[in-house]
Amino acid sequence: MKHKIGIRYEDKYLMERRVALVPAHVKVLREKGFEIEVVPSDKRVFKDQEYVAAGAVLKEAPLSADIILGVKEMPIDYFEAGKTYIFFSHTIKGQEYNMPLLQNMIDRKASLIDYERIVDEQGRRLIFFGRFAGLAGTINSLWSLGQRMKVKGVSSPFERLQQTHHYDSLEEAKAVISGIGKEIAANGLPEELTPLVIGVTGNGNVSKGAQEILQLLPVKEIEPGDLASLRAEGNYDAHTVYKVIFEEPDLVECMDSSQPFNLQEYYDEPEKYRSVFDQYIPQLTVLMNCMYWDDRYPRIVTREYLKNNWNESFNLKVIGDVTCDPEGSVEITFEGTKIVDPVFTYDPDNDTHQMGFEGKGILVMAVEILPSELPRESSLAFSEALIPFLPDLAEADLNVPFEQLDIPAPLKRAMILHHGQLTPDYEYLQQYLDA
Repeated sequence: MKHKIGIRYEDKYLMERRVALVPAHVKVLREKGFEIEVVPSDKRVFKDQEYVAAGAVLKEAPLSADIILGVKEMPIDYFEAGKTYIFFSHTIKGQEYNMPLLQNMIDRKASLIDYERIVDEQGRRLIFFGRFAGLAGTINSLWSLGQRMKVKGVSSPFERLQQTHHYDSLEEAKAVISGIGKEIAANGLPEELTPLVIGVTGNGNVSKGAQEILQLLPVKEIEPGDLASLRAEGNYDAHTVYKVIFEEPDLVECMDSSQPFNLQEYYDEPEKYRSVFDQYIPQLTVLMNCMYWDDRYPRIVTREYLKNNWNESFNLKVIGDVTCDPEGSVEITFEGTKIVDPVFTYDPDNDTHQMGFEGKGILVMAVEILPSELPRESSLAFSEALIPFLPDLAEADLNVPFEQLDIPAPLKRAMILHHGQLTPDYEYLQQYLDA
């Protein structure tokens, strides 16, 4: 038995151009005897005729396939009984805004596999866009810095940079940033931007993507503990960009000050810890927020801190909130922004924001679908990671009880629903559904 695989049209965001399975991998599956249906799309980065040439059949919705691939959330009422849907559902934290979607899938007796939970035995994600979020987010944040300083009447090399989606490729964007790096090394930065200190939270794929871009500049990495002396003692070079990485021990401390930081305890019982990030905020020029966060963990940037400490001479100019949890680790991120309207300025005095580069306060770049600004490269990498799992999934008997389901272990770990039933690892979501 071979299940037919379908690729849907992405309709949540106007600028969503990514796809989970690229034409080259459709061809691989066709050569193995699998049928592929694709809903036509005039915005997808890979054209319809590329899929046809790879052996897929173009079909308007609804798809007849019983394994349906997407990227972002699918609409309520899209689901059909007995079918398996694979996408980023954004439900595993009990996100309130997507509980109706999950409930609808339960009511329709559909199955759900979430890419975010396709992990190995050590819990490491196997299929992700994270690196590309870090890449695009950092390009956007450096562009935002240039535009924000320009509004303030300060010219800088970052003015030459554009928002990520304006480049035809990642390599084109990297070439521009490399050129900016050479200019900084040769001529230095304006006094208003020195020392230029860029903080990056986290050490996962998103953070690595951010650092990949920063390495194109004349970067010197320093420790969090060295930040205060860098500014206070004037031990900095205008021809250098200073990078500092913040990991969990830098971000929080145990509320019981007699106890040392314990990483596993922090993961298991974060309520025992409080943020100590306030001490670093005044030393940063740009904050790239690239860490995982949910509402069990302390925030690192709060409205209260900014209300009490911000002034017109504040060093922190831009927050690139790649994590993009509304009112989350960066509390002033009121919502994710769109690619076509990517930044807002937050006024700490009045606790208000306005879209764009103008206004008093701190600029925030919080694009919700950053990898879609690099749609071709991110889709290719994602599809490369996904395709090894698809043949076994498409040949499996998906109608047996969950305990007997013989599919690759990472996919089984990622199955939130099986024919409308929460699987054992995800029964905790019932409390959010009930709420």
